[in-house]
Amino acid sequence: MPATNSETRYGWVAKSFHWIVAFGMIANIALGLLADWLPMGDASEIARKTTAFSIHKTLGLVVLFTAILRILWALSQPKPAPLHPERRAEHFAAEAAHWLLYGSIVLIPLSGWLHHAATEGFALIWWPFGQSLPFVPKSEALASTFGSLHYILNLVLWVTLAAHVLGALKHHFLDRDRTLARMLPGRTEAGAPRRARAHALPAFAALTVWAVALGGGGAAGWFSPAPAGAGASELAEVESDWQVQEGSLAIAIVQNGQEVEGQFADWTAEIDFTEGVAPGVWGDVRVEVAIGSLSLGGVTQQAKGADFLAAEAHPTAVFAAEIHKVADGYEARGDLTIRETTVPVTLPFAMRLEGDRAEMEGRLTLDRRDFGVGDNISDPGQLEFAVEVRVKLTALRGGEAPEAAAETSASEG
Repeated sequence: MPATNSETRYGWVAKSFHWIVAFGMIANIALGLLADWLPMGDASEIARKTTAFSIHKTLGLVVLFTAILRILWALSQPKPAPLHPERRAEHFAAEAAHWLLYGSIVLIPLSGWLHHAATEGFALIWWPFGQSLPFVPKSEALASTFGSLHYILNLVLWVTLAAHVLGALKHHFLDRDRTLARMLPGRTEAGAPRRARAHALPAFAALTVWAVALGGGGAAGWFSPAPAGAGASELAEVESDWQVQEGSLAIAIVQNGQEVEGQFADWTAEIDFTEGVAPGVWGDVRVEVAIGSLSLGGVTQQAKGADFLAAEAHPTAVFAAEIHKVADGYEARGDLTIRETTVPVTLPFAMRLEGDRAEMEGRLTLDRRDFGVGDNISDPGQLEFAVEVRVKLTALRGGEAPEAAAETSASEG
């Protein structure tokens, strides 16, 4: 069988690309649905789900690069003429479907790769490269957008693939022509050498289908990610001598050897602090955190689930401590309560005081096992025991809360 195409047959290279991509694409669709369906409870279930998604992502890249080679080969080859050029509507539909399929075999794995690159945590790609991509920041909002794009493109593919298969079967069993046979193994010559003039309308039709699908997804809100901390009960403002103007409360875990950082969007700090002369207790602080406001990349829902932080049963965590001035900085020494489990902890931090303005930054490392978090995962290779807490804030003595200040400014305006 010749390697190249002619106007009446496909060569073995085109046939090989067709079936490799087709079977890879169908297998990966099934694998992706299976991975999404698999439960994620104990360590073995999490490992199974992680493996399934890693295979899905890796196979997706194989399909992507094979599809690119297939398209480059197709551009260099003549395309066999249709067997029934007089059936204009049927030919137009077939050409539009081919445009949709060619686009899908590139856009779907590419959007999945972009989603992976923007997401922190969960399943890795079994590939020498590709965990991150240039110009794609780690962003939950961006990951949500790429995830929605990946899903919508898949919906279009599933419909197009079904129509393509049904069309091939129609040709084979009802029309009894050689349309399908030309793509099967063997040397099948069929069709007149004269070809209908190519035009751009089928490609435009494919673009229209994608535009309608993406527009429908946008209208349905699929490209509007939930705000950080969605589903969490909003904490009430607190009366404090020092009001936090801006800051972040973050945690960092190591999952499958990769660091994943997340932040709590909703937390309050009640600070009583008076600068002294000698080292000692200079004040106290009480921090309350809405657990449901956590964003932690691809493992956000898992982290807030019953086996981990249990946001529904234990919606808040509290850190109550005294502020100590020590020789080389400051320490907040007190008790941290998570999941109704209280553990004494010390947070060392640096602070810069300028009149009524204070800037602080500190870190401490916790052991998740002390709070019964993630007891279902005993393998540190899957999830390390250490969890780093990172806090950074700016506070003003006697200042207003940022929300109150904004409301005052608006009313004065």
